[in-house]
Amino acid sequence: MAHSLRRKFSCPVEVAIEIVSGKWKPVILAHLKEGGLRYAELRALMPSLSDKMLTQRLKDLEELELIVRHKQGGRGAQSRYALTPRGQSLRPVLQALYDWGELIAEDVGAIIEPPRRNTASDVRRLGG
Repeated sequence: MAHSLRRKFSCPVEVAIEIVSGKWKPVILAHLKEGGLRYAELRALMPSLSDKMLTQRLKDLEELELIVRHKQGGRGAQSRYALTPRGQSLRPVLQALYDWGELIAEDVGAIIEPPRRNTASDVRRLGG
C-alpha cells in the first residue's frame, strides 16, 4: 500500500516535495531512471552516501511505491531495484532537475564529477 499523506496541502508542489524530499531520494531515483540497478551498483554511484542511509532511503522509496525491489534467488541473494510505474512518472521531472543542475553548476561554482561506472568485477568485490 502506498505511503499515505492524509493532510491538507495548499499547493501540488508541496505534495511532490513531501514525497521526494531529502538529498538522496531524488538522486537514487535519477540513477534508477536509467534502468534497474543492484544495491552495490547504486552504492558505487553515490560514494558519499552511507550504507545505512542508502538502505533507509531505498525502504522509503519502496513504501512510497516509487521503486520495487526484485529479489534474485533465496536468502542472501542480490536484489535489483527499479522504478515502478509511479516512479517512471517522475522521469521528466528528474530529467528537468538534471538539466537545470548541469546548466547552473558553473554559475554557482559547483564541479560535477560523476563516479566512474564499475566493472562487473568491481561490483562483485564491493559485495554486489
